[in-house]
Amino acid sequence: MGLPININQLLSGKIVEWERIDFKKGWNPEDVMHSICAFANDMHNWGGGYLVIGIEEENGTPVFPPCGLDIKSIDKIQKDLVNLTHKIDPLPAAIPQPIEYMGKIVLVIWVPGGEYRPYKTFTSLNDKNNQKAYYIRQGSVTKKAGTQEEQLLLSLAAKVPFDDRICHAASIDDLDLLYIRDFLRKIDSDITDDEAISMPFEQLCWQMQIIGGTPEFTKPKNIGLLFFSDNPEKYIPYARIELVRFYDDIGDHFDEKIFHGPIHMQLQEALDFLRSQIIVEKVVKVDDKAEANRAFNYPYAALEEVLSNAVYHKSYDDRNPIEVRIEQKSIIVYNIAGPMPPVTNADLQKERVIARSYRNRRIGDFLKELDMTEGRSTGFPKIYRAMRNNGSPDPIFKTDDFNQYFLAELPIHPSFIEEKNKDVVKDVVKDVVKDVVKELSDRQRIIVSLMNDDKQISAAELSQIINVNVRTVQREIATLEKTGVISRMAGRKSGYWKVNPDDALK
Repeated sequence: MGLPININQLLSGKIVEWERIDFKKGWNPEDVMHSICAFANDMHNWGGGYLVIGIEEENGTPVFPPCGLDIKSIDKIQKDLVNLTHKIDPLPAAIPQPIEYMGKIVLVIWVPGGEYRPYKTFTSLNDKNNQKAYYIRQGSVTKKAGTQEEQLLLSLAAKVPFDDRICHAASIDDLDLLYIRDFLRKIDSDITDDEAISMPFEQLCWQMQIIGGTPEFTKPKNIGLLFFSDNPEKYIPYARIELVRFYDDIGDHFDEKIFHGPIHMQLQEALDFLRSQIIVEKVVKVDDKAEANRAFNYPYAALEEVLSNAVYHKSYDDRNPIEVRIEQKSIIVYNIAGPMPPVTNADLQKERVIARSYRNRRIGDFLKELDMTEGRSTGFPKIYRAMRNNGSPDPIFKTDDFNQYFLAELPIHPSFIEEKNKDVVKDVVKDVVKDVVKELSDRQRIIVSLMNDDKQISAAELSQIINVNVRTVQREIATLEKTGVISRMAGRKSGYWKVNPDDALK
């Protein structure tokens, strides 16, 4: 059986934080029992953790090369592990996997965050009084929970995050093997494509912890439906991204695009659309510099971080989509359900926001494995940095007093505001010219149409084309000049006229 993560990525500390990995030089049943209990309690909603047995640690990080385990002891250790998990109440999941790493055998035990926390176990395997206690992780250390920590654990009872809950209305048949295989390939999982195809589908889903329940009544979890079903909205309404592009400040003219399907694919498709259809680069020549300034209307890195975090932190049990509003002077990403307490609106005005708890621990894990988010409270600094490197104004983040929504606004680069204003003026001018032309005689309309599109033409040429003497044409041109529809060319072209919407506007 393979792990849902590549061993090299696990031991690098890049995908899974060191706080979620407990390294042990050798097999110590009591320590292992306490660590399993702590990871199952998952007090910080990190998604559980991993015990790596056969690798020594120093200050919470692994020491290489690994010391390894005797291959003959692996079978006995796994049998002892079954007995140990039954000493924890309620029974947690603990999935062992022997792996050869750097020429040594190590045992990795994956412990997902428990669905039925809090968990407690014996303080000692040798204690005849059978005293039990709660255990938690504090940094890279497993410890017995104190009084306040016990109260917090009890408050978390039955509060399983939405993404890790079982969806009783769905069936395991709603999960698609093709999506699962694609995901495992992208994260370079130890579960090879051949193994994913050959092993029983239900076994694969159990290994990835995307199903739950009892063996006789297995159901998909919400995390499985969100990532590996064709239509997550069938069971999780409005699990989608809605993008609206406005063409004016009033909101009368707009179009919209809705992204459906697995949420990580929605995210990638929305980002691809923004990069190809919305983001524009502008080159501005500066008089005193040899090099021109280059800027984007919106830096992609900032948009990527804002939208990725919206998918990560959305409240999927609320029936509201993620909204992306592309307005004339900014892009706004809007989520119903704001940041998790104790984060407040005042905290959002700081450049670094430290979140103490997460709404969707499993979504965060999957997005981190796909390199689509980091989950280390680095999102805000990354957005600020991307905006400033582009010369853009600072981003704006908002919520209300009750954390009912979260709004992230990225203002457009200042040089693009000037460009948009020119476009607006140009459109207004065109409308004025159209209104003026409506009032002209048939012959005058012909003259305007012949002069249109910056064509230069003389009165003599016009008289020949419309079969009217030059004096008559000159009188018609004089009328058009007075109304501002056309203007006389200067310099050598003083005998010619052209349509000039700017004059018409004046």
